[in-house]
Amino acid sequence: MCSSDLSKADATYLDANTILFATARDGETSSGYARKARLWTRGTAIAAAPLLYEGKAEDVLVSPAAFHTKAGNRALVIRAVSFFEAEYYAVDGTEVRKLDLPLSADVKGLLDGALIATLREAYQGLPKGALVAFREGQKPQLIFAPDARSSIESVGVGRDKLYAAITRNVIGAVHVFTPDGGPDGRTWTGKVLALPGQGSVDIVSANDFGPEAMFSFQNYLTPTTLYFDAGDDAPQSIKSLPARFDSSGLVTEQFEAVSKDGTKIPYFVTRPKSLNGPAPTILYGYGGFEVSLTPGYSANFGRLWLSRGGIYVVANIRGGGEFGPAWHDAALKTNRQRAFDDFAAVAEDLQKRGLTTPKQLGIMGGSNGGLLVSTVMVQRPDLLGAVVCQVPLIDMIAYTHIGAGASWIGEYGDPAIPAERDTILGYSPYQNVKKDVTYPPVFFVTATSDDRVSPVHARKMAAKMEAQGHDVTFYENTDGGHSAAADHKQSAEMWGLSFVYLANRLNLK
Repeated sequence: MCSSDLSKADATYLDANTILFATARDGETSSGYARKARLWTRGTAIAAAPLLYEGKAEDVLVSPAAFHTKAGNRALVIRAVSFFEAEYYAVDGTEVRKLDLPLSADVKGLLDGALIATLREAYQGLPKGALVAFREGQKPQLIFAPDARSSIESVGVGRDKLYAAITRNVIGAVHVFTPDGGPDGRTWTGKVLALPGQGSVDIVSANDFGPEAMFSFQNYLTPTTLYFDAGDDAPQSIKSLPARFDSSGLVTEQFEAVSKDGTKIPYFVTRPKSLNGPAPTILYGYGGFEVSLTPGYSANFGRLWLSRGGIYVVANIRGGGEFGPAWHDAALKTNRQRAFDDFAAVAEDLQKRGLTTPKQLGIMGGSNGGLLVSTVMVQRPDLLGAVVCQVPLIDMIAYTHIGAGASWIGEYGDPAIPAERDTILGYSPYQNVKKDVTYPPVFFVTATSDDRVSPVHARKMAAKMEAQGHDVTFYENTDGGHSAAADHKQSAEMWGLSFVYLANRLNLK
């Protein structure tokens, strides 16, 4: 049991009188998440809720899930054995039974009696990254298979249709799939809905009991716009967030850099149309956990950087999910260096194109992106003029013992395993920063209350670099958790500090 009244927890409703829940107060995994799932019925004591399933201490977590359909409700317990692998258990009353799904399946919903999932690994002839339907006792059915430059970003399951936001070369479109045929051999028909191109789309919601669905669209210059589909596959825009900066004089372009191993790395450049010659530039990246950096509207970058004549660049490096699980796996564990090489390649390409210079180039990233920018700072200081490193991982030799670090072994590898430790030691910023090297000035941002990536990482790195005589600025907010800001005022302050720092260091007028 946790010693505090506060703990990580998850809950979902099954019906009007029944809730499935899991709380770390009931027993933790080594990562600090819940490992027991229980079923609570209205009118009974929570303490007496029957145990449905108990995972192992070394699991990442155990969590409940429930799907609501016109044919009835279905409850599941999910046992995450690693960050990217899970077992699924069907709940029947107070009993559970393991479902015949691969560990790589990521279940998205229930439609027409089939569990809808994406595959992180190939399975029974189905390719990695595919969208698949699983029916008990039947062979899994392929709904959609992305190619090498495509990825399924999000999935929504409605009453009669399945919606998927699918990107091709990091540009999104909404696909709709409808089951068609008999119960013993269904097929799926699909088409692409009419939404704006050259941006990102997302499945906002799909009605479990009706034909309606909602989607969103945005890009670097277009605020998030909501689209409503009444069920006729003809979505109409119904509302948009207000514009926060004047984009009329700006343009977005997509380029490719060539990484160290020859892989082409796409990236987006948003800049003033009238730009003539190199300018102060922020290069942003993440490159981990299969997270895709698709085109997105940012009031912060728009008002505080682009509107002042700066350039904003987003790199789609390996480790992310821009081209599906294979793009992520290419920088997994012992291949982590590829993500850093990709980011450095984009920095070099920007300078070759004359868009910026080393003295004018700043890099920014948070969380895993903080690991990215601190590593590139240590490895390629010659490319950079300044660094903003937000809520970062940095001491990768000790990370499994700091905060929720143990849950990320599936991403970075385990320093306790000699071969993986050697790779991690080769890039870990804390172990590789040196006194006799000139690094760009760096601004570390963290939060005392961050229980995901502990502020210990940023504190240690800032203290070590300061002791070595480097130019270090450090800001730690007491509130806000992993966002380093608890409300809009604190967020404005944090982003204001970051952009003012870069403006001063990169000489943005």
